[in-house]
Amino acid sequence: MIQFLTKIQTGCRRVFLCHLLHRASTLTFSMLLLLTLQLIHTQAVKAESKDKPNIVIIMADDLGYGDTSVYDGWVKTPQLERMAAEGLTFTDFHSNSSVCSPTRAGFLTGRYQQRVGIVDVVARHLDTPGLNPSEITIPRLMKQNGYKTALFGKWHLGVEPEFNPVHHGFDEFRGYLDGYIDYHSHKNSWHNGLEKEDQPGYSTHLITKNAVRFIEENQKRPFFLLVAHEAVHLPFQTPDDTVENRQPIPKSERWSRERIRPKYKIMLEEMDKGIGEILDAVKRTGIANHTLVFFFSDNGAIGAGSNQPFRGGKFSHYEGGHRVPAIAWWPGKIKAGTTTDSLTMGMDMLPTIMEIANIDISKKRAVDGVSIHDLLFEQKQLPPRKVFFGYEPKLGTAMRDGNWKMIIKAGKVELYDLSKDISEKNNLVEEYPDRAKKMEAAIAAWKEDVVWKP
Repeated sequence: MIQFLTKIQTGCRRVFLCHLLHRASTLTFSMLLLLTLQLIHTQAVKAESKDKPNIVIIMADDLGYGDTSVYDGWVKTPQLERMAAEGLTFTDFHSNSSVCSPTRAGFLTGRYQQRVGIVDVVARHLDTPGLNPSEITIPRLMKQNGYKTALFGKWHLGVEPEFNPVHHGFDEFRGYLDGYIDYHSHKNSWHNGLEKEDQPGYSTHLITKNAVRFIEENQKRPFFLLVAHEAVHLPFQTPDDTVENRQPIPKSERWSRERIRPKYKIMLEEMDKGIGEILDAVKRTGIANHTLVFFFSDNGAIGAGSNQPFRGGKFSHYEGGHRVPAIAWWPGKIKAGTTTDSLTMGMDMLPTIMEIANIDISKKRAVDGVSIHDLLFEQKQLPPRKVFFGYEPKLGTAMRDGNWKMIIKAGKVELYDLSKDISEKNNLVEEYPDRAKKMEAAIAAWKEDVVWKP
């Protein structure tokens, strides 16, 4: 009997041991399977991130070529200097226009703004109330290809609900629809998507805060982020110029350069600090190696700023109106501390971003911009090109053909050789009649080609 019980116990032990071994092997297999699936997912996420780099565009408002210390300007901007030291600085980059709305339309669509009917600032009383939501834009293309998209700051392409940024491909929009707002008091002008919200704070700081939060929240997925600053556009208000702290401004001093310039300087310094916070967020989240940050201004400065060494400024077809500061930053991808004098435009950003993000737009609507992908990453100069700046009838039309520049306004024709006359002082139209004739013909043909066809 004892022997019989011993055999049973031994058998039970064996069964129990086999059960344990089987269970252990099952658990081990399950754990290995789980780890394998996690590894596959991680690699897939990394592959997706590699194939779909993040894009951050930072746009200043009314910032002149000669304002920042990157371009030997009068305001020390250490964060823009940091971008330049770690990236590529452009010396011949142009906004599509010398005024806000047309520049933004050209940038977002990759086309001359005339083609989409945005030739002047968008306002309620004008014939063009906003950018048609049917237009193909950078955020729409990015969103269709798996990107999270956001705009923080200025829109200025339509104030009515149908023109809201959320109808143009932006998943998230926090900012304002008009050309400018009070930097401190924006209860009735600040939006969160289609709804108004009173997000308290200084607008420059709010735009930066929202951008940093978005980067942190979306660090594990590809995103497109447009940071459209209000600075350094009027009203000229610093962080200390709260509603409670303001003093009445005498009419005689309202446009005084002596009054405005110190505030302008502080406003630019605050924006520069915010740019540093965005760069820090990109690095802190560990996504710097697959994130492009591109900075530029929407047009030249007004009288309080500097467009040196160029002639003109905002609302001008001289170089100071549309040749603007621009810097590209992507550690490990863009060669640090480099400079390019290739003729480039805001509308070049759409085809460039699409090539970087591996998005095929060949079957989409044709664009006027050209990809500067190889310029960014291989320092390959762009071939000579012709570009146009039309703002009819207020400013007439301008054209760049390499280093040659023509302006036609109210029947007057001006021709400059920028390689010898960067300040556009010596009109050479009488000395080079053949060149003048060819460029006039090119302008006429271009104006016919870009007529808006709604």
